[in-house]
Amino acid sequence: MIELFNGLIKVHGIVFFVLIMSVVIVFGYLLGKLTVKGVCLESAGVFITALIIGALFKNTITEITVLSPGDYDSAFETIENVGLVFFVASVGFIAGPNFFTNLKKNFRSYVLLGILITAFGALTCAGCYYMGIGNEPDHDYFVSILIGVMSGALTSTPAFSASLATATDTFAAGDPARAKVIENALTAGHGMAYIFGVVGVVLFVQLIPRVLHADMDAERSKVTPVVSEKSEQKGSFIEVDRFGLFTIGLAILIGIFVGSIRIPMTNKGFDGTCFNLTMTGGVLLSSIVIGYFGHIGPVSLKIDRHILEVFRELGLMLFLTGAGVPGGVDFVDNFKPVYFVYGIIITVIPMVAGFLFSKYVLKLPLFNNLGSITGGMTSTPALGALINVTKSDDVASAYAATYPFALVSVVIASQLLILFL
Repeated sequence: MIELFNGLIKVHGIVFFVLIMSVVIVFGYLLGKLTVKGVCLESAGVFITALIIGALFKNTITEITVLSPGDYDSAFETIENVGLVFFVASVGFIAGPNFFTNLKKNFRSYVLLGILITAFGALTCAGCYYMGIGNEPDHDYFVSILIGVMSGALTSTPAFSASLATATDTFAAGDPARAKVIENALTAGHGMAYIFGVVGVVLFVQLIPRVLHADMDAERSKVTPVVSEKSEQKGSFIEVDRFGLFTIGLAILIGIFVGSIRIPMTNKGFDGTCFNLTMTGGVLLSSIVIGYFGHIGPVSLKIDRHILEVFRELGLMLFLTGAGVPGGVDFVDNFKPVYFVYGIIITVIPMVAGFLFSKYVLKLPLFNNLGSITGGMTSTPALGALINVTKSDDVASAYAATYPFALVSVVIASQLLILFL
């Protein structure tokens, strides 16, 4: 039982949990729609509101009893992951019919961008290390917190997870107490940098079209492929359910298995560091493939676009709420200005470098460029903002094509930095 306003209101933990989510949704959308000179936070408004609520009600939130006493973090993590699979599945289905056409046309560009953005992130992280090496007496702690900053700045949870395993093995083998210090350093760095990693990319994809005075209709026509007759034809297929829940459930089911396949990256085999696409990458891939074919035998797997848009927005909102509230709880205790600044630097430099390379070297159309930037930065919220800005779901194809290469690159880069810095 949790009391609010000196006992005026008493609610059970689960009710307070729902109350927190409702407050975040209501005020987050209001904040996201506040516009200054044509630029607004969009979905990042939900994330910022969640952070503020988490910080303001830290003590009360940590008392929430959902699965076990004080287990608020697991509850919000569940909401975050449910939202994430809904979002990426919807994006995959929307992008699916045109994905392979777009990929075939720009394959080399997307591979290059995914690797290039990560490479700039790693080089910038190394630069921050050499700038601050004299200010931190504990070398291993300093490297760990910087790797966490990089994974947060590039909004890459897989890189964060892989880095935890590598850092504890490298810096604290056989020492549980030291391993906890290293783990806390990585976690703190990731949390501090993740905030600007989300907000910075969201604002970037909105500001660039305005700075360039882009003709949005003209740019939209460049990125929107002609839908083939095959992808539009429905024929006489059997419809399992008209709301698409069967199809989304199937994509998530297959995607979780695909994303869980582990590829060993060291000579320790499955006992060492392994790479996998994660649930996000697996669900994205499965939904793209199902969306492309549109049916299995006589069974239709098509989902109405309006339904997909509802799932996409619902998923994004749940994801940002689940990630933001625990982030706000931990932010005040872990915040250090210098690492927050490092996070800004590691977000901005790769993003700008990727955009300029795409524009002047690869010469991608603007919307393809920005879509690939959101994929290269592995930024789900930025993709949601870009779709709203461009009024084109087809930018998701560039995101989906760049994302896997960025995902692999950032995991590898994080581990290499731990080994060589």
